[in-house]
Amino acid sequence: MFWSTKSTLIKMFTFPQETNTALVRLNTSFHSFASSQGLFSLASPANQNEVLIFYDSSKKLLAPYLHNVEIGYGELDYVPNKWHSICTTWNSKTGLGQLWFNGLPMTKKFAGSTINGKPSIILGQEQDSYGSHFDAKQSFVGMMTDVHMWDHEITPCEIQKYAEELSFTPGNVINWAALDFKAEGNVFVESKQVGCNSVCLL
Repeated sequence: MFWSTKSTLIKMFTFPQETNTALVRLNTSFHSFASSQGLFSLASPANQNEVLIFYDSSKKLLAPYLHNVEIGYGELDYVPNKWHSICTTWNSKTGLGQLWFNGLPMTKKFAGSTINGKPSIILGQEQDSYGSHFDAKQSFVGMMTDVHMWDHEITPCEIQKYAEELSFTPGNVINWAALDFKAEGNVFVESKQVGCNSVCLL
């Protein structure tokens, strides 16, 4: 299955099974950044895990990676068949990264500085190399909606507005309402379910 669009009314991607072929490639005009499920994977030519949001089921650990550095958080209520709001922030000046889970902030951790080169951004798979090499056992199974990305660190107030589905400033790198994407493999493009939360990326 193949679906591609620049202007879309889609509301949600559904990844119904473990596979190494189902993914959504996101296209942006942004070329560099100064600021056991692969939910979001941003690779650069130099680094496969520039920004990765990954759930390790064996460790029960929600693990954002920034510049190949794991800033993992355990003991979170990340359970299946429930919507979760996940937001990762990173400040290129301080090198500090932080996870927000269901609107609540976790401890800030050091993750390094800049991302260089044109990014390859993929939803639903973890890139083991730039733009390719996926493992079915690391694929996302579930529904995903409202993905945004900014070229700056957004405020805690904006993150909480997002998590509570209130009015917030859409991403200027990835904006769900104007998503330029290509779905590959067994990915369904469906209407968003009423009352759901979402996946937030920064």
